[in-house]
Amino acid sequence: MKDTFKNIDEYILLFPIEIQKKLLELRKAIHSQVPDIEEYIGYQMPAFRYKGKPLIYFAGYKKHIGFYPGAEGIRNFEKDFEERKYKFSKGVVQFPIMEGLPLDLITKILLYRVEEVEQKKS
Repeated sequence: MKDTFKNIDEYILLFPIEIQKKLLELRKAIHSQVPDIEEYIGYQMPAFRYKGKPLIYFAGYKKHIGFYPGAEGIRNFEKDFEERKYKFSKGVVQFPIMEGLPLDLITKILLYRVEEVEQKKS
């Protein structure tokens, strides 16, 4: 994606309406679980910081939403991804556009990442 954008709103507007809806739903779910989270653009993707530390990234694609919770965030939930038949690799899991977002799983991953940040602070 060669477009440049300054914030998550501008990023989301680059996509067709159906993908925009998924991205907005994901963004809202993240904020509902971690109210004091900070938005930014990192690696040309929507990103979130918690207590000054990178927490999670996401990105829109033609056929899926990429969710980037870091290597540990992926490793810890591999069985969940396999059970639900999601494609995943070292740092990303793909949620198909044609399916509903797995908000329960996203919440578990997000809270796991928050705990990781909390553990590193102490």
